Amino acid sequence: MTAVPAFDDLPAAQVSPVARLVAPVFHRLLDRIDAGLASGGIDARLPDGTRRLIGGHAPGPLPVVIVHRWRALVRLATAGSVGWYEGWSAGDWSSPDPVPLFDLFMRNRHTLGSSARSGGVVRLAARAWHRMRRNDPTGSRRNIAAHYDLGNDFYETWLDRSLTYSSAIFAEPIDDAEPHEAAQATKLRAILDRTGARAGDTILEIGCGWGSFAEMAARARVGVHALTLSTEQKRQVDDRIASAGLHGVRVALTDYRHVTGTYDAVASIEMVEAVGEEYWPVYLDAIARALKPGGRAALQYISIDDAIFDSYSRSVDFIQRYVFPGGMLLSEPRFRALAEARGLVWEDRRGFGLHYAETLRRWRVAFDAAVAEGRLPARFDARFVALWRYYLMYCEGGFLGGGIDVAQVTLVKR
Repeated sequence: MTAVPAFDDLPAAQVSPVARLVAPVFHRLLDRIDAGLASGGIDARLPDGTRRLIGGHAPGPLPVVIVHRWRALVRLATAGSVGWYEGWSAGDWSSPDPVPLFDLFMRNRHTLGSSARSGGVVRLAARAWHRMRRNDPTGSRRNIAAHYDLGNDFYETWLDRSLTYSSAIFAEPIDDAEPHEAAQATKLRAILDRTGARAGDTILEIGCGWGSFAEMAARARVGVHALTLSTEQKRQVDDRIASAGLHGVRVALTDYRHVTGTYDAVASIEMVEAVGEEYWPVYLDAIARALKPGGRAALQYISIDDAIFDSYSRSVDFIQRYVFPGGMLLSEPRFRALAEARGLVWEDRRGFGLHYAETLRRWRVAFDAAVAEGRLPARFDARFVALWRYYLMYCEGGFLGGGIDVAQVTLVKR
């Protein structure tokens, strides 16, 4: 176990008589968290002036956490990851580096159980709110706009030059020296190779982002019918393809449910997370319908450990509430079963979750640099900046902890 760091450089706890009076109640809650940490621990400074090692029973991450107000633990116990974010935003807790904390929570997901999930009335209210953001044709457009129509100028400040907003694939072992843009190109080539498309073929791309895949395919003389629900993205892709002097790319503000015609191949890179469990069958129907017999669909998707999928799907997490309304990670076994029931053979699955952790770390470094240098558009206030920095750290820790994964798979139509 890593040595417990000193608190010499951390702010002193403000100890009030009330904080000491109620401390036993909260120490019992911390006892439950302690029992649920099978690996790693938390080096905590608490509002009653005490310092406590929570967990520490086996090697693992050992983040430093300063709980400034007991209210942070109330928020965690009643509203899970949503409450924990709200506590951080309100200054109820802080940490010199929250990424290892999110890693710790995720790698102890089985033994912690429901400690980071909302419950009772809070969960029911959150589910009702989430239900109103369901991904029917109207809701999908609204949900996509909430995330992707923040402005191309926003994403341009911290994504790599290819404007690729999905996990890269790095050479292994992962090396800081490898340019991010090169690792993104490796990912895009892997998807193009999986489609088996040749010059003169046409690919349906479901969820085209800002056009990096469409550009690569067009340079290989493969036609692309690219779909998006984001007006900002469509404008960017149209400009990108025209500026490159390329042909054969058609971009449409079209829902995947409304696609007609057949294609030689389908590509969809981290779009299925915006579909929602209710619509997985419809999404896969659209792919099966669009593919010619023997055609190949190349998917990149984010999944969550199936052992915790039920509890995850019954609650609303921080990302669904504050960053990506309508979002839902995949249960890979359930999604695969739905694909195979539609005559789509599941082939050559490759997971690379740690590559996403590295991608997120690089995005965060670039985001911080954009903020420090004043390059972020002025319409985004300090609260928004803090939310997005938290989001990037939260996701990075999740991939490091192994409870979420990113993978590519090829679906072949019988």
